[in-house]
Formats: sequence, structure tokens, C-alpha cells
Amino acid sequence: MRNKSKITTLESKFPLLSVEQGCMVSKDADITVAFRLELPELFTVTSAEYEAMHSAWHKAIKVLPNYSIVHKQDWFIKEDYQGKLSDDGLSFLARSSERHFNERPYLHHSVYLFLIKTNKQRMAQQSNFSSLCRGHLLPKEITNKDEVMKFKEAVDQFERIINKTETQHCIF
Repeated sequence: MRNKSKITTLESKFPLLSVEQGCMVSKDADITVAFRLELPELFTVTSAEYEAMHSAWHKAIKVLPNYSIVHKQDWFIKEDYQGKLSDDGLSFLARSSERHFNERPYLHHSVYLFLIKTNKQRMAQQSNFSSLCRGHLLPKEITNKDEVMKFKEAVDQFERIINKTETQHCIF
């Protein structure tokens, strides 16, 4: 006979507590806001545009409160190019180019940005101390509405700063 006191479900070990007001809330009181970024192609911006982008990122990150984490993920997915093969006003060279690249593989690039509000105790923890290894009560930070609202305001300001540049956009 199995010991039923040791049986657990995957849901009880899942690190997310809920999704509220567009934020992911973890069982460790971390609040995460996710964005999809639209960035320019590599090597297509001038030095002035690059400097403006860098300045916007620097300014936006400074707006975030203490114990915030900025996590950027770049996803590359192999896809086949689908050319526009219809004869709708394309020049000879454009049509030839579309035919040449049609169904050829390329890497589709997607960028995701996660802004995470954590606390002092979580920043000091080691990365191997996982929520899968323990069961616990919720930290008190997760119930503090003022902290959550301040973080949401900082995230909104972060998004506005990034979206002011013409070359990059945050999409909530």
C-alpha cells in the first residue's frame, strides 16, 4: 500500500500562484510582467539610433524599484520563408528575389522581456533553492498592495520610455 501522506500533485509544486491584472504572481511573492519586444534587425541602425536606444534602456531600467530583475529572452525558431509570388505590381527583380527565397529556411527571431519585482530575501537566495524542494506559506510582500502598485507604475513608466524610441517597441 502506498503512503498517501507523501503523494503530491504537480499543481502544488508549480511555482506560479496566479495571474492578476496582467501580472504573474509566484508563490515566492515575485511579481512578473511580460512583454514582447519589437527590435530592429541587427546592423540596420545608425550609431545615433543605437545611442538613442541605449539611452532609453538605461533610463527605463533606472525607473524600476530596488530588487527588480530585467530578464530578456531571445528565441530563434527555424521557419521557411513564404514569398509573395502573386503578380501584383512587383518588378522583375523583386519577383525574382521572392521566388529565389521562397520556402528557404531562416531563423525567425522573437524577443521577450520579463520585469520581475522580488524582495531582499529572495535576492540573497541561491538559485538551487527551488520551490519544488519545499512547501511554505506565502511571504507577506505578496499581500502589500502599495508595493504592487508602485511596481506596476514603474513598469508602465518603463514601457513608455522604451516606446518613445522609434526603433523599438514593448508590446504588453
